[in-house]
Amino acid sequence: MASKDFRIYVVEDNSSVRRSLCALMTAHGYNPSPFASAEDFLEGYDPDMPACMLLDIKMPGISGLQLQELLNNQGVAIPIVVLTGHGDVPAAVQAMKNGAIDFVEKPPDQKVLLAAIKAAVERLGNKPLARIPQAEVKRRLARLTTREREVLDHLVQGKINKQIADDLGISQRTVEVHRARIREKMEARGLADLIRLFN
Repeated sequence: MASKDFRIYVVEDNSSVRRSLCALMTAHGYNPSPFASAEDFLEGYDPDMPACMLLDIKMPGISGLQLQELLNNQGVAIPIVVLTGHGDVPAAVQAMKNGAIDFVEKPPDQKVLLAAIKAAVERLGNKPLARIPQAEVKRRLARLTTREREVLDHLVQGKINKQIADDLGISQRTVEVHRARIREKMEARGLADLIRLFN
């Protein structure tokens, strides 16, 4: 799909972040449409134009999660990449469960962000995300120790390291070590990949 045939809506309340995201999109040949709030987006978007969305999860008024829910309820299928601040992991997990393509922590790494946008654009062209067969997921899960499996269960519920450490009676450092091993054994780049394995 040629970039002139679709838009990338950038829904972000921080004006400098919004400007830099739009500049990055333009530099890579995309056609960004900025909106300062979910309310502005709902008033100004074109439902007939194929589009993807970069969506800030925490905004005053209608939040990113609420906007995603609204669009889902209206049957508006816009592939969404969620932007999260540090500590918004539970909300990001919820967004993934609600159908977001990926989530990217702010400030976003350019390569990670562009890869997420590329996945959203491919979804727009009706190319489904590559699904890993259940047998392969089971094979990877079998590599985990009992403790790693416990940590993974907590991670996909959207719990942060401190909560996991408290729940399991271990240190946060130990949780970090387990997370690194889980990523390696599950062949996942990060939490978004792990969540996708179970959705």
